[in-house]
Amino acid sequence: MNRLQASGFRLQAKRVAGVAALCLVVILFVGAGDDSTGRFNNLGHKLMCRCGCNQVLLECNHVGCTYSDTMRNELLAGLQRGDSDDLVLQAFVQKYGPTVLAAPTTTGFNRVAWIMPFVALTGGLLLVVVIVKAWNTRRAAVVVAAGAGDAATRDELRRRVHQETEL
Repeated sequence: MNRLQASGFRLQAKRVAGVAALCLVVILFVGAGDDSTGRFNNLGHKLMCRCGCNQVLLECNHVGCTYSDTMRNELLAGLQRGDSDDLVLQAFVQKYGPTVLAAPTTTGFNRVAWIMPFVALTGGLLLVVVIVKAWNTRRAAVVVAAGAGDAATRDELRRRVHQETEL
């Protein structure tokens, strides 16, 4: 390579490094300025609307729903005051009750709400397995018992079955 090609290669390498550095800076600082919007969306999806629609607060689609507008304003006010996420959620729980939370907490008795579906599913599957195994062993015992005996007994049983099923 001559000097001209080497300097062109260095220039191109500097441009690529500059573009890569710019991309890295943009990726690192994307969304840095809209932290309150991210918190608002995060907390709004953890709360339920109280109008009876059973929808998440930010997804309540009732036209003119006074509950969702009021609750969104309360959420925004809490964030503008600088309250922490836990403090905002606790304020909603105190005002509207624990059913305002979209998911139960994982503390205390609410832990049962998370565990019981899995326990019930496992117990049901085990019960089905036990019942099927019991049916198979009983059926196998009946088949073995029916196959036992001499030919005269089998012929007598066949004759009785044929006689009883004749019209």
